[in-house]
Amino acid sequence: MIQIQNLVKDYGDLRAVDNIKFEIKEGEIVGFLGPNGAGKSTTLKIITGYLSPTVGNIQIKDFNILDNSQEIRELIGYLPEHNPLYTEMTVYDYLKFIAEVRKIPESEFSRRLKDTIAKCGLKTVISKPINTLSKGYRQRVGLAQAIIHDPKILILDEPTTGLDPNQIVEIRDLIKSLGKEKTLIISSHILQEVKAVCDRIIIINKGKIVADKPTKELEASFRGKTKIVLEIQTETPESIDFAIPEVAFVSKKDRQGFVEVVLEYDSNIDKRADIYNYIKNNDWTLLEMKREYISLEEIFRNLTVEKGAA
Repeated sequence: MIQIQNLVKDYGDLRAVDNIKFEIKEGEIVGFLGPNGAGKSTTLKIITGYLSPTVGNIQIKDFNILDNSQEIRELIGYLPEHNPLYTEMTVYDYLKFIAEVRKIPESEFSRRLKDTIAKCGLKTVISKPINTLSKGYRQRVGLAQAIIHDPKILILDEPTTGLDPNQIVEIRDLIKSLGKEKTLIISSHILQEVKAVCDRIIIINKGKIVADKPTKELEASFRGKTKIVLEIQTETPESIDFAIPEVAFVSKKDRQGFVEVVLEYDSNIDKRADIYNYIKNNDWTLLEMKREYISLEEIFRNLTVEKGAA
């Protein structure tokens, strides 16, 4: 659906985006990550038509950003990092204004408004001035302006910045529901939110793409090893040992009521069935088997922090 083709953006002598290319399929929810100054916001602004590329192009459906900027803008809903609200307006007046800017026909406005209010949970505040709303509700209004024209693509830049934990959960659930019907690109510094919502993660650093994989695959492949943590009950915990081909016995610890065992094997194979059968054949009771991934924060730091940096 979206094709980024050899994209370059220069600001004078500074190259903010350096010959990047990737594709996003229809219906994907993609996390677009990077440290400050990495080029992610610049890339998002080029996709939305707010900036022009120095070199390269962006193809969305049958349109390209160089020749069809207006058509592409009609396909996209955009919530920038700094929520663009006219806070002296009521929620209704603001959304009415956005609908007029988007050239939504008067005959369609009532239906679009009703649908948008329902999706964003704004029914109880529709008549209130925006400056009286909490930060969470202001983010909902920002999302409402981004979807009132029913775009195919939704781009959210730091959608949970400044929210408290309860508000973050509310906005996360709202984003998940929107992801059922739209293609989403989400940029955020809150990596656990990205992990909770996104199917795939793209990481940009110093203007270049340094990672692009499905979320779970990125976590597994970066380690190179799959770590399995087991909780086992047996009357003879001292007898617990593992001798399974291609599986390394990492550690064993006595816990209250069970033994915790850590095993490891190459990520390109799956030894869980062998591990389960080994436990069963030894008449041990398996309380839990879980796969432990390297954290997204660790991956992000490894890919974006220079060696030797503090």
